Amino acid sequence: MSSRLFPTSFIGGAHGPWRVTAMTALTGEALPAVSAVTVGESLPAAGAPGFTLRGVASHLRYTTRSEREELIGKQEDLGRPGASHAALIPLRKSPAWWALAQDERRQIMVDAARHFAIGLRYLPAIARKLYHSRELGEGFDFITWFEFAPHDAAAFDELLAALRESQEWRYVDREVDIRLLRTAR
Repeated sequence: MSSRLFPTSFIGGAHGPWRVTAMTALTGEALPAVSAVTVGESLPAAGAPGFTLRGVASHLRYTTRSEREELIGKQEDLGRPGASHAALIPLRKSPAWWALAQDERRQIMVDAARHFAIGLRYLPAIARKLYHSRELGEGFDFITWFEFAPHDAAAFDELLAALRESQEWRYVDREVDIRLLRTAR
């Protein structure tokens, strides 16, 4: 049995189950404007997409065993019926980030930026999945997919604001925030 991980594609175009409600380039180059997004593995190309992002969901790279267990214990799965809102946030970190050793990056994420602690405060209301793209040679290092209910939209904005104010975000040199609304199941 192969342990190969299959990339997930995020295809922005004219049609799809997630309607784009806002697209904002926060840092760096924007993505082409689209009206919908489709997410899945091995998606067929339906016309010329505005963009295609690919990432692999792999192990959690900066968490300890106890942090991982706490996260798994609180986090809900994607695809919950009431979670009709989503955000697709691809981002790239600067060469200075990647020049740091693994333990230095963890120190910034966990101790200085409190990335893990901030995220835990918003569980289980906001579900998320992280995809790694750097190893695939993509234009972003990470793609994060979030889902939440409409009444949790303000909490989601608080989560992002707290993360973006952290020391870790000084290393982000490209970030696009795409807000979505599920139109089909």
